[in-house]
Amino acid sequence: MAAVSDVSRVTTDVLDAGVVQEVEDAVSAPECGAVVTFRGVVRDVDDGRGVSGLDYEAHPDATAVLRECVAGVAAETGLRVAAVHRYGELAVGDVALVASASAGHRREAFDACTLLVERIKAQTPIWKRQHFAEGSSEWVGL
Repeated sequence: MAAVSDVSRVTTDVLDAGVVQEVEDAVSAPECGAVVTFRGVVRDVDDGRGVSGLDYEAHPDATAVLRECVAGVAAETGLRVAAVHRYGELAVGDVALVASASAGHRREAFDACTLLVERIKAQTPIWKRQHFAEGSSEWVGL
């Protein structure tokens, strides 16, 4: 049975273990033997260039769009899904996105979580500015 969680949002809050647990709890159900969670983490390299950090900018409608993505994936798959995306200044190692899906079996949960992440990245109006170790920066997703 599909469920759209109202924990899904865009926020400036740090996505710590408590938020990961909140997202997983939102999709967990007794009939679900698989809970798959993806954490998108700021890495220290992109295309061979050292990255020192990221700035994410979010449109005021970003939460509404992210929730539409969550609702669409839930409706298409019939599964429980939820996600939280962070914006603002993020350092290497910070979590930028938590997405989770649950299902009776692992393959369904993996597929739904992958679909959710791809949909959020393609549709949610959030833009990333990468800061490189040598001092330059560039926008991604504009």
